[in-house]
Amino acid sequence: MLILALDTATAVATTALVRDGAVLGERASVPIRVLEDVDALLRDAGLEPPDLEGIVVGTGPGSFTGVRLGLGAVRGLAFALDVPVAGVSTLQALAAGAPDTVPVIDAKRREVFVEQDGAIVALPAAAFEAPGRVCVGDGALRYREHLEATGAIVPLDDDERHVPRARFHAALAGEFGPAERIEPVYVRAPDADRMLA
Repeated sequence: MLILALDTATAVATTALVRDGAVLGERASVPIRVLEDVDALLRDAGLEPPDLEGIVVGTGPGSFTGVRLGLGAVRGLAFALDVPVAGVSTLQALAAGAPDTVPVIDAKRREVFVEQDGAIVALPAAAFEAPGRVCVGDGALRYREHLEATGAIVPLDDDERHVPRARFHAALAGEFGPAERIEPVYVRAPDADRMLA
């Protein structure tokens, strides 16, 4: 099965083209360039959009705008190409790329997104601790000083484990279906809704 996978939930957008588990190509850039990256991946592999048999999208958590951008792009592609879609949590993709670590995504507002007891939650960054554990992701990078002071280990900034690679989304994809059924993982209401309230 030829799968396009992408994630735009963090500041680093990732895309990958995967056929039957083999990575044909992947890119990392910024969310606004995700469709450009998709086009480049297909061209580099000598493929056309109608060749795709499924799409996997990162569902977050992360930037509200980034998550919406990815879901919007995937829904448009799925509709135009009549292909099924699967969703994978960005935290799960980070964990797949860095086994035995604690994935931490920057939630802005001095908070981090993490998984606790099977649920994705937003916690105050100053209160989050993972003593003796390796923490990865943009949240770990942003709050490195605090995490290291409380006994966590944060790999170097350029360590590959900090990036939610789309190839892991493809590997983790479960059941494919209509794009409309894919739900974003926001964890909390958007800033705009808070301001209106």
